[in-house]
Amino acid sequence: MYRKICGINDNGVRVLEKQLEIGLIPRGNGFQVEGNSQKVDFALDFFKLLETNYRDRPDRDLTDSFDFSYLLKQATRERKKDDRSNEPFKPTEKILTTYRGKHLYPRTKNQDKYIQSFLNNLITFGVGPAGTGKTFLSVATACRFLQNGVIDRIVLTRPAVEAGENLGFLPGDLNQKVDPYLRPVYDALNECIGFEKTQEYIALTKIEIAPVAFMRGRTLSNSFIILDEAQNCTLSQLKMIMTRLGRNSRMCISGDVTQIDLEHGRSGFDRVVNLFRNTEGIGLVFFGKEDITRHPLVETIVRKFEEL
Repeated sequence: MYRKICGINDNGVRVLEKQLEIGLIPRGNGFQVEGNSQKVDFALDFFKLLETNYRDRPDRDLTDSFDFSYLLKQATRERKKDDRSNEPFKPTEKILTTYRGKHLYPRTKNQDKYIQSFLNNLITFGVGPAGTGKTFLSVATACRFLQNGVIDRIVLTRPAVEAGENLGFLPGDLNQKVDPYLRPVYDALNECIGFEKTQEYIALTKIEIAPVAFMRGRTLSNSFIILDEAQNCTLSQLKMIMTRLGRNSRMCISGDVTQIDLEHGRSGFDRVVNLFRNTEGIGLVFFGKEDITRHPLVETIVRKFEEL
């Protein structure tokens, strides 16, 4: 764990020094901590939390500063109030091992709830701001189910709505027309199972990609259905998608109500989420800004836009 914390060329050390506002000098398999007594005490609490989180997971990759910043927030909350709800976060289980051998774990409590909802519910709603892992986690779980033989195919769909600009007519067949809208899903698939395997599964129809309009009339059995950008679906579209659910299938419907590209009042996502609260077999997971796992600056961007 010590080497993973330090990172390449001690990049991790510099990140921790900035976040903890202390000086860290690597010494053997430990650190010499320099700073005022209050900062040093807090740093010791942080390292104890870090050890608790990673002791049982030596395969965990510390690839960016998010892991540090999230644990830093946890340590801050624990100092402010002694509450059992602030116990160190421990993922319930590993999601997937990618084709590169990287082990994927949920990084926050809400992400862990999201994964558990896929396992325990037939339909899961993921609601929250950009960068919280709604799409990536659903794709990773779908790939896990497909590889383990739990399902026979992954069905990816998304409303064909431009983000504030009209792209005009797009050339090519159905997949080529829909590709620009589903690029984030492709990126997630390529990271989980690799480009070649993704293309192979598409050719074998183990992965199907289609806009929402092409889902009407279908019954999707033995499938993991992912509806991305659901905030751009109307009420009738959401009803149509949810009623496609067949035997031995799971469905994920995710969206961000702050990024609706439809005319005001046309989106049905918020109403459907409220309609199915406390419904057996349907899970709802609400992500917050603290769950943003992209670059740490993304959280700041989201907070600033909320001030407008």
